[in-house]
Amino acid sequence: MAYAQAEMASPDGGRGIPRELSPGEIDEFLRGQRIARLGCHSAGTTYVVPLIYAYEDGAVVAVTTEGRKTAMLRESPRVCVEVDEYDADGKGSWRSVIAQGTYEELDGDAIEPALALMRERFAHTAGRAAEPRPLGPNVVVLRIKLDEVSGRTVER
Repeated sequence: MAYAQAEMASPDGGRGIPRELSPGEIDEFLRGQRIARLGCHSAGTTYVVPLIYAYEDGAVVAVTTEGRKTAMLRESPRVCVEVDEYDADGKGSWRSVIAQGTYEELDGDAIEPALALMRERFAHTAGRAAEPRPLGPNVVVLRIKLDEVSGRTVER
């Protein structure tokens, strides 16, 4: 009954009208989420995987291990990143951001700032101190520079 009342009260019948997110809204959204979907394509195969990430300055950083994903990224560094959130308010609202970008494997002095960002992002949400940990074998620290970014939302 509450759904029918919401439909009658809404000029669009409760469906919501999609609108574009502003660059500021996109940045805020990407900073607030934790999991992206990373799409890579190599040798005629498309592969999409979840990726725990941190976002700063127009780039996604993550830590992963050697495997299919890293092999494909090394062969073809152009990727698609998708982040979404659905029904945060219980009414069917959603937001999503889709970005094209370029994969870069970090090494040397570039690794520590990326790891610090990940520690800061995830230690804060877990309520514990951000302490450095040694990297294990076959660990890859990566950055994806986002160069084409768009976002949409429906607020109900």
